[in-house]
Amino acid sequence: MEEMHQSKDDKIIPMTSVSSGKGREVRSDVYYYTNQIVNVIFLGSPDSGDWILVDAGMPKSGSELLEVCEKRFGKNNKPKAIVLTHGHFDHVGGIVHLLEAWGNIPVYAHRFEMPFLTGVQSYPEPDTSVEGGMIAKISSYFPIEPIDISKVVEELPADGSVPFMNDWRWIHTPGHSPGHVSLFRDSDSTLIAGDAFVTVRQDSFYKVLVQKEEVHGPPRYLTTDWPAARDSVRLLNDLQPLLAITGHGTHLEGAPLAEGLQNLSQNFDELALPDYGKYVDDDDREI
Repeated sequence: MEEMHQSKDDKIIPMTSVSSGKGREVRSDVYYYTNQIVNVIFLGSPDSGDWILVDAGMPKSGSELLEVCEKRFGKNNKPKAIVLTHGHFDHVGGIVHLLEAWGNIPVYAHRFEMPFLTGVQSYPEPDTSVEGGMIAKISSYFPIEPIDISKVVEELPADGSVPFMNDWRWIHTPGHSPGHVSLFRDSDSTLIAGDAFVTVRQDSFYKVLVQKEEVHGPPRYLTTDWPAARDSVRLLNDLQPLLAITGHGTHLEGAPLAEGLQNLSQNFDELALPDYGKYVDDDDREI
């Protein structure tokens, strides 16, 4: 295949949660694997042979993810496509390696993420000044350079459908990034939320390591549009999901999910919006 590129930045500080290396089947055709501190999702039944990958893990994780794929779906059974919730480094870190192994499979993302996936534009710098824990303070080490997978990346269908997964739909949930999307299946109210909200406080080093469960807003140090992030949380709460897999933290379902997401939706400014930070101002707060 034609050459693709991603950042050579090696400044990332290694972090591993207690869930790292673990996989969980939460529906017969929904499986997720924790790669260091981020979740990678596999949609499709192992028996059917048709499946897609949602997000692509941390940098240098390609070989590890290939092993997980082979264990779940068998040898020489590549996905029909990769769908990206967004293009931050911890969600696309293994993608070039995967594409080199699988060949020209399509990658789908929202059109607003395209500059960050085609080598055109870097993400805004992480906000090390934001109110938050230790991870926020060291976030300047996280790479923001764009990857370039322009040879294979395509815009998600405008009708909201998810390619090769007819029972799923994608929903634009910006705030954490301009083209962030979540995936939802109406038949069983299963949600893949990406980083629109997470189930661990991602800026707390301790809570990330132990994976303390709590419905929380998007990671503070990389979220640049807080009013949009608030609207996205409320949109997802209105769906009343019965089960959610987020980009960080363990999956939640039932009452803990419903109550936590409702609380976050109603009290977003108190629970998620930082008191200060370079992407936060008084206009972001509801009166």
